[in-house]
Amino acid sequence: MGPPDAPDPLTAGALRQLVDGTAAGIAVLDTELRFVYVNPALARMNGVPAADHTGRTVADLLPDLDTRPEVIRRVLADGVSRETAPSGHTRAAAGRERRYWHSTFHRLEEDGVPVGVVGVVMEVSASRREQQELEQARERLALLDTAVSRIGTTLELDTTCAELAEFLVPGVADLATVEVFPPEQADAARQVRVDRPLRLRRAAMAAVPRLREAARRLGEPGEYVRFQAGSQTPVTLATGRPAIMNLPSDEQLARAAPDSDRVALYRAMGLHSGVVLPLAARGAPLGVLTMARGGRSPAFTREDLTVAQDLAGRAAISLDNARRYTREHSIALELQRALLSSPHRPDPGIEVASRYLPAGSSALVGGDWFDTIHRPLGRSLLVIGDVMGHGVEAAVDMSNYRSMLRVVGAADLPPHHVLRRLDAMIAEAPDSRPASCLLVLADPVRGKLSYARAGHLPPALLHAGGGTQLIQVPAGPPLGTGVGGYEMVTVDWPPGDVLLMYTDGLVEHRNEDIDASLDRLAALRLPVADSLESLLDRLLDHLVRGPAEDDVAVMAARALDPHAA
Repeated sequence: MGPPDAPDPLTAGALRQLVDGTAAGIAVLDTELRFVYVNPALARMNGVPAADHTGRTVADLLPDLDTRPEVIRRVLADGVSRETAPSGHTRAAAGRERRYWHSTFHRLEEDGVPVGVVGVVMEVSASRREQQELEQARERLALLDTAVSRIGTTLELDTTCAELAEFLVPGVADLATVEVFPPEQADAARQVRVDRPLRLRRAAMAAVPRLREAARRLGEPGEYVRFQAGSQTPVTLATGRPAIMNLPSDEQLARAAPDSDRVALYRAMGLHSGVVLPLAARGAPLGVLTMARGGRSPAFTREDLTVAQDLAGRAAISLDNARRYTREHSIALELQRALLSSPHRPDPGIEVASRYLPAGSSALVGGDWFDTIHRPLGRSLLVIGDVMGHGVEAAVDMSNYRSMLRVVGAADLPPHHVLRRLDAMIAEAPDSRPASCLLVLADPVRGKLSYARAGHLPPALLHAGGGTQLIQVPAGPPLGTGVGGYEMVTVDWPPGDVLLMYTDGLVEHRNEDIDASLDRLAALRLPVADSLESLLDRLLDHLVRGPAEDDVAVMAARALDPHAA
């Protein structure tokens, strides 16, 4: 304790200095909630001189401020101090932005009788704004994190575009479309000129339910959209800058739209605001993302544009990957088909049909192949193989091995000797890939089939009398190991029985044991009296459902009746 004669720090003058000098706003209200006193800080907050407060209520003085007067009345009634968070606008110049305060109210008494309340007010607009910005940043990051798992899930260009459009609706826009350059248009030809019309392909469109029917009139996915010269899409692609169009006039909309005839449809749909963003990756333009809002949805903000740009940037990388993959996959697939070509003609006494199905577009092409090699005495060597791995390299190796086999197979050697020679030749080649192979020497004159296989799945016989039989042939190691050790098995080939040779893509499925896959093949009952083409169609319908998980090559052979007309 201080000395007895120390001055009292809480004198009326000291308290007045404290109240008048603090940065907090302080007000004293009477029992009718009329101002009795305000300090300079609160006068500045309210934008009203202190003297002009006296005798007036907050509602009279500041009608655009929500102060929760019922809370203050409860403080008067029960004496319990309470806090409020008023917001709104005072007469102090602060732009259009809403302001926020934190207030505490205490009851004032004289001889136990309530005479009013005192309120202490601090403006918290800045911290509230920082909190809102932080929340917006968190929401944006959460949105982008979600987008990572929902956009670009495949290497299909149109699927990626659809995922982008559907992700934006309805969270960011009421309507979203994605237009891309035609796939046949080379990168060098994608230089957009604002003074010329532009033709793009609509890859995707998404809309809220109330707009879906009308949106179809704007162009379905897969259709081409022609943009008039000087419209917003060519401008955005030429400049690389996004554009916001909020509440445009009919004249402005007619200039910005793909063509002026669309204005009436836009108005009928109730669309009032739009955003056009370029889609580009690695310096190359890919297309545009267009978003629109209508009805009671608010106009687009700069924050909306920032979010959309982030999403468009991420999606553009996925779109470019899909575009590059689609182009490279198409080249590889065409190369493989060209290398595979059609098998040689077998002996006239043998009917042969074949099929090749590439894997789904999410996988690279493989090295599956088949062939027939004519032998003397009415015989033919039937071949099916599979180079390990995928891609152009596997397809090229497949072509090399096929050429080797045609040379070795032309010699009148039994199938297991052909495999031994081919194995040694591949093993000597640098960087050669292993390959599986099944050889069958078909002899329709003697009614015999002689089998030898190198790491390949067993052949099957579809019997004319019904049922499917898997032929047990010693597997031997894949070609290219240099180990050799192949054996031959000869079985009867009754008239009408169909020989079936295939690669693993026909029967194998993920998470399934190969024995179960082969059992499913053996359980088939197919009408072998049909043409071989029809037979293969039925076989593929039974065993390949949806996009193939791996490339499928299959060949069927049947001895022709020499007495048939």
